[in-house]
Amino acid sequence: MKSQVSWKVGGQQGEGIESTGEIFATAMNRKGYYLYGYRHFSSRIKGGHTNNKIRVSTTPVHAISDDLDILVAFDQETIELNHHEMRSDSVIIADSKAKPQKPEDCKAEMIDLPLTATAKELGTALMKNMVAIGATCAVMDLELSDFESLITNMFTKKGEKVVEMNIEALKEGYRLMSEQLEHITGDFVLEPTNHNPHLYMIGNDAIGLGALSAGSRFMAAYPITPASEIMEYMIENLPKVGGTVVQTEDEIAAANMAIGSNYAGVRAFTASAGPGLSLMMEAIGLSGMTETPFVVINTQRGGPSTGLPTKQEQSDLMQMIYGTHGDIPKIVVAPTDAEDAFYLTMEAFNLAEMYQCPVIVLSDLQLSLGKQTVDQLDYNRIEIKRGAIVQSDIEREEDDKSYFKRYALTESGVSPRPLPGVKGGIHHVTGVEHNEEGKPSEAADNRNQQMDKRMRKVEHLLINEPVEADVVHDTADILYIGFISTKGAIQEGKDRLEEQGVKVNHVQIRQLHPFPKETLQQEIDKVSKVVVVEHNYQGQLANIIKMNVNLGDKLINQTKYDGTPFLPKEIEQKGLEIAEELKELV
Repeated sequence: MKSQVSWKVGGQQGEGIESTGEIFATAMNRKGYYLYGYRHFSSRIKGGHTNNKIRVSTTPVHAISDDLDILVAFDQETIELNHHEMRSDSVIIADSKAKPQKPEDCKAEMIDLPLTATAKELGTALMKNMVAIGATCAVMDLELSDFESLITNMFTKKGEKVVEMNIEALKEGYRLMSEQLEHITGDFVLEPTNHNPHLYMIGNDAIGLGALSAGSRFMAAYPITPASEIMEYMIENLPKVGGTVVQTEDEIAAANMAIGSNYAGVRAFTASAGPGLSLMMEAIGLSGMTETPFVVINTQRGGPSTGLPTKQEQSDLMQMIYGTHGDIPKIVVAPTDAEDAFYLTMEAFNLAEMYQCPVIVLSDLQLSLGKQTVDQLDYNRIEIKRGAIVQSDIEREEDDKSYFKRYALTESGVSPRPLPGVKGGIHHVTGVEHNEEGKPSEAADNRNQQMDKRMRKVEHLLINEPVEADVVHDTADILYIGFISTKGAIQEGKDRLEEQGVKVNHVQIRQLHPFPKETLQQEIDKVSKVVVVEHNYQGQLANIIKMNVNLGDKLINQTKYDGTPFLPKEIEQKGLEIAEELKELV
């Protein structure tokens, strides 16, 4: 028996690859296992190779696995592209329709099964995924009853006949594979688990739930990969609490509608990816200048231009911090996993209203679309903080005809924000420089005063836990630093290095701007080398760190920009190389 199994299904986009993985993962989740899934897919509706890799474990997992135990291949391309992940005790379940050929350098065993032909005989080729799942159940010695109940729930609306056909396809796949088990040498049977089913969600759903829980009641957005699922989640759920989603004509409209809604007192936000954020930059500047709360979700993807729209990257960091023309107060935060995405999205709405500025929640494709086990969420942590908002009438002298000092020069930089319609709160709002009442002013003294006021709002801002730290050594060989979805691979690589005698600390940065200088400097001072792990060519996170703390000669960049996630073994291998170099210096 094994404590974990890595399973992948692959074929052409539009063949039901995603649904095959979803059925398998949902059943394993119901059995109480921990999961981490990642989809590789093409930037087109139909055609092009796609696969869904799912790691199933008796203990929590937060990264895709280095290798692969079981590959379900609906075509030859799937075998060609993925067999390098397999070992000699791995197995390929190949569809006979593709006339599969085992590559010369393929170490895995291959079993040729008539997946499509069997499905056709039972009624329709569309059921080949059920035949494949049945074959998987035979290899892993899984009870079919868990999958039968899932199939019943899925297809009941389509009628009893459809349910029966799919269950029959499942059973036939199990039978076909059972006849071939004598040819398989690998062990694919999972140790039993006594856990209850967990939450199992993509990061985008966690972000949507976080926005909903934070009291957001309006979202304006334009569809774009990999952010669209946030809008889809809100379309399904926001009306249940009296909210509204508007699909706008473009990202410029989405940003400005969200800003207008926030000005009116409704917690509103938008979500997009790199190209969409480029279009929003002027609106983000408007939010900063008018001191209107505005939450923006950026689900990073491969760039530049259209780039790699369905692949992993983290190359928007500089743009998110410095993209707007002119200086504005801005907060940029980055969740470390799906669970953190829920809590940090909620916090983003509080920060936006407390500091009256744009707050960018920085995700990436791996976090946004990767599906993972999430611990039970603590709804007691939900807290709504609206800051210096004025919702009741303001007492003023009867003959006082002056505008309300919306942009009063307060010590904190945060000024009272009356909602529209509040008696005595009338003021002017403009994107040009203005005085305390909001009236346009280009006076030099006024410019200095208003700029200083705006910028000091976030000058010393530190959120709760600006970094997520696994620091177990007072002095260590290596400090790994990452952000967003690199957490899982770094943590697993760190644990492997520790087993080999390398002392490693690990920090994931959750607050990227304003940068938590002192917090990070304390950790850097404890170590010999600092490895910054990130998905971009230029080492943007490393450059931000260099701008804010003293690294000396400790910095080592570990970048990846081929569109694929980091693997734990890549972290481990780099760490071993560094450890050897450190030994030579002693």
